[in-house]
Amino acid sequence: MTRLAGHANMSVRTFTRRFADETGTTPAQWLIVRRVDHARRLLETTDRSVDAIASDSGFGTATSLRQHMAAQLGVSPSAYRKTFRGA
Repeated sequence: MTRLAGHANMSVRTFTRRFADETGTTPAQWLIVRRVDHARRLLETTDRSVDAIASDSGFGTATSLRQHMAAQLGVSPSAYRKTFRGA
């Protein structure tokens, strides 16, 4: 967050407030949504492992990806892949 605020030439507090005003969410939550979107595309289009997709999407671990997908979509990465691509 500090780097983003610095890049925008603002204090962290001002950046966070303006970001929320423009997007309706926090920078951290915005980033998580984008990472889940990226993971979803990879689950839909590749046969890569959930671990590899988690890493490629910026989550670091499959556990973190599973937690965020469950919170956002109500499904696990494996269940999402099965639903989207079939068994």
